Amino acid sequence: MAKTKPGKKDLDSYTIKGTNKIVRPGDCVLMRPSDSDKPPYVARVEKIEADHRNNVKVKVRWYYRPEESIGGRRQFHGAKELFLSDHYDVQSAHTIEGKCTVHSFKNYTKLENVGAEDYFCRFEYKAATGGFTPDRVAVYCKCEMPYNPDDLMVQCEGCKDWFHPSCMGMTIEEAKKLDHFLCSDCSSDDDAKRSLNVFPVSPSVEAKVEPKRRKR
Repeated sequence: MAKTKPGKKDLDSYTIKGTNKIVRPGDCVLMRPSDSDKPPYVARVEKIEADHRNNVKVKVRWYYRPEESIGGRRQFHGAKELFLSDHYDVQSAHTIEGKCTVHSFKNYTKLENVGAEDYFCRFEYKAATGGFTPDRVAVYCKCEMPYNPDDLMVQCEGCKDWFHPSCMGMTIEEAKKLDHFLCSDCSSDDDAKRSLNVFPVSPSVEAKVEPKRRKR
């Protein structure tokens, strides 16, 4: 264990109090907020160190929830979405409640089951300015919104774009019952009835289109 400052030393790991879960640098953790009514904070552990009294501190990089960002939560933000911020902090290791997994956006959409400790991140966030990286993301449907993995979307067999059933004048229940789907641009005026094919995969994120931004 290499010494960093007089009386301090780096630790390779830390065992969460009252559990057998081991935290190492690079892991994502849930941290107890001062307000017990709030959900736990999510952070990535950058470094673990102990002082001469064996008090363990962790240097963390905070994840922000959409509602904690300057722009607030928007329609396309998923319930388990987080932003990796440029906000670093040092906290007592005793405030770590548990471990969690922050998936890439692509890997999150492939999960068969989303657990309580599963989150995803597709943006980095500058806490001081409210800026995002990347600042361009793919948009879908005639509403031109980025993909929300919590929402059902259906693919047009003609143009291959993805659409929200509500934007096509249908309920989710109706969408699930139908077999084929053509959007209004691809279907003829004589089509009295359209049907949907619900695919279990998510839209691709290859197209890069400037999203609409909310003004402060």
